[in-house]
Amino acid sequence: MTRVLVVEDSPDIARLVQRSLLLEGFDVDVAADGRGALAVVRDTPPDLIVLDLMLPDIDGMEICRRVRAMEAAYGQAPVPILMLTALDSVPDRVTGLDAGADDYVSKPFAITELMARVRSLLRRARAPEVRPRQREVLTYEDLTLDPSARTVFRGDREIILTAKQFDLLATLLEHPNQVLSYDTVMQRVWGGQFRGESNVLAVTVSTVRKALEEAGEPRLIQTVRGVGYVLRSSRSKPAAAAV
Repeated sequence: MTRVLVVEDSPDIARLVQRSLLLEGFDVDVAADGRGALAVVRDTPPDLIVLDLMLPDIDGMEICRRVRAMEAAYGQAPVPILMLTALDSVPDRVTGLDAGADDYVSKPFAITELMARVRSLLRRARAPEVRPRQREVLTYEDLTLDPSARTVFRGDREIILTAKQFDLLATLLEHPNQVLSYDTVMQRVWGGQFRGESNVLAVTVSTVRKALEEAGEPRLIQTVRGVGYVLRSSRSKPAAAAV
């Protein structure tokens, strides 16, 4: 049976979500704080986590980071994390997704929408791999990205990126010298969760650029204003048409 962990310090919300998940046929664990949540993840790993951002001890952002670090250390597949929070600004959502969350629901929420997002995340997690090219090492100029090891190097310098930053760079590296439209990048990296909210993409691109150019290296991620982004060096010919 599919096991879902609900991490929520509000008893009323926890009971509502737990009851709704049980009616959907899931096995449900409930934790009221971060320490309890991490203990459940360690001892009986769930298939999905519904995680409140504001908790009395360890907040949801830090729990996301620790869960992802634990998975990386033990070579485990990432468990889908659906974050619940009253913080609904674009920077807040970017921070949550960069910490390792897969989706984001703002409070107050409709329980029907929450259940739909749970089902969607589980389907996505169980779907067969459809992009085998991601297993190949991708290179361009002095940039190297290994999708299997989740590592990025600019020359000999290792660059540490969050999950979404890594996915964005991988998407551009798969299509060097080809302009990718804003909508294309959003769909491939975020699954269209923030359609029409360009700040999410712009903030992430800016952060990746800063990491790639930290040692004074030349810019590789170029903006085609009003169209999208392209990975190319300043010495390259004009990029191909946007997709």
